[in-house]
Amino acid sequence: MTTKEPLCENIAGEACGLKKVLNIVGGKWKIMILCVIDKDEIVRYGDLRRSVFGITNTMLAHSLKELEDDGMVHRKQYDEMPVRVEYSLTEKAKSLIPILLELKHWGEVNL
Repeated sequence: MTTKEPLCENIAGEACGLKKVLNIVGGKWKIMILCVIDKDEIVRYGDLRRSVFGITNTMLAHSLKELEDDGMVHRKQYDEMPVRVEYSLTEKAKSLIPILLELKHWGEVNL
């Protein structure tokens, strides 16, 4: 008989992989930001701002900074005037895309 693997042994524990993922991509905006960058591969800030309907400049900047700190988004700044900044997904984030697609398909069928 096989033992069922729990989602988390201790849901409040810091070692829970699911909790770690939700800490990184949870919230209202981060998955939408990842979706836009995945679709276009390289995205400038203004394009993100226009593509993520309803997000404020403050929230976009904050979310991008957190995604960058968590190793999900790569930020490349060019030494030009005006300054040009481009965002792309890291390999770590790219490995999450198939999982997000599964969640999308589940939502289409069940919600």
